[in-house]
Amino acid sequence: MYRLLFDLVFRRMDPERAHEVAFSLIGAVGRVPGLRRAVSLVLRVPRGDAGQVEVWGRTLPGRFGLAAGFDKNARAVEGLAMLGFAFVEIGTVTAHAQPGNEPPRLWRVVEDRALRNRMGFNNEGSAAVAARLRRLRATPHGRALVVGANIGKTKVTEAADAAADYATSAERLAPYADYLVVNVSSPNTPGLRDLQAVDSLRPVLVATRRAADEATARAGRPPVPVLVKIAPDLSDEDVDAVAELVAELGLDGVVAVNTTIAHDLGPGGLSGPPLLERGLDVVARLRTRLGPDAVIIGVGGVSGAAEAREYLAVGATLVQAYTAFVYEGPTLAARVGRALAEDAAVTAGAR
Repeated sequence: MYRLLFDLVFRRMDPERAHEVAFSLIGAVGRVPGLRRAVSLVLRVPRGDAGQVEVWGRTLPGRFGLAAGFDKNARAVEGLAMLGFAFVEIGTVTAHAQPGNEPPRLWRVVEDRALRNRMGFNNEGSAAVAARLRRLRATPHGRALVVGANIGKTKVTEAADAAADYATSAERLAPYADYLVVNVSSPNTPGLRDLQAVDSLRPVLVATRRAADEATARAGRPPVPVLVKIAPDLSDEDVDAVAELVAELGLDGVVAVNTTIAHDLGPGGLSGPPLLERGLDVVARLRTRLGPDAVIIGVGGVSGAAEAREYLAVGATLVQAYTAFVYEGPTLAARVGRALAEDAAVTAGAR
């Protein structure tokens, strides 16, 4: 049904407009407890112990989550969890509100079931997003949800001031997030990817970690995990260098990978199936270098349970998708969640 709806309706709409229509509907339904529960039952979202996993000392309802980019301002977390995403990564959020790049800035690549975007971190700013997360966490249901916050550099902030910019967002968001992701890998903010170089990345990560720790301590919360998100276009040597820095600083993990600029379709980063092979390679390389304990979130080219299993097989702790959500529709998360829960049950039964 969704594929028919996509072909007849959404595909004929501007991609950004179609996103906003679907996003608003998900957010609205998710805010109504009775509707929220009914949708989860209809979709057969896994419940109870099925597929649960312990990460960062917390029980997550599953291993499959939504990647950053879909809910930039934490406006639909309840609705997205309703659909079966075990965790939702909001953002990318910047210290200051910004409109992002001029449209058009989002394109479908239907033949590859991919997306190309040059959004440019359009968001309401970390103060507004923190206030929204604070309201979410004020309810028992909101506190039970697993929410990550992906933070990036404000476009107008000079590279020399990047560490302070990230620290501002970390300070505001850490008390309300289950984990933070330092995004230095989007291709759509000029100069951002230069921060992946270890000498530039170190002060950003140190400042983010310090600001997050101080904020959670003031709030009476335990330290929030901090991860870094890297690009698929890094060389193997640069991936190794980032892994060494993560280990040296005692960070909690890596999100791999962001969109790629290795295409000839026009400006912006490409996401979806073309990323799968490189994403798997990077995750496997990170696992080898970081050892068994670091959390690695695999993302890029996950179209369903098969790709999620591939990421887990090469060393991912958790898996995310975004582009497939656009093409597969609202049943995606529940379907993948059930499949991974069944895998976990089989594994447990074989022990």
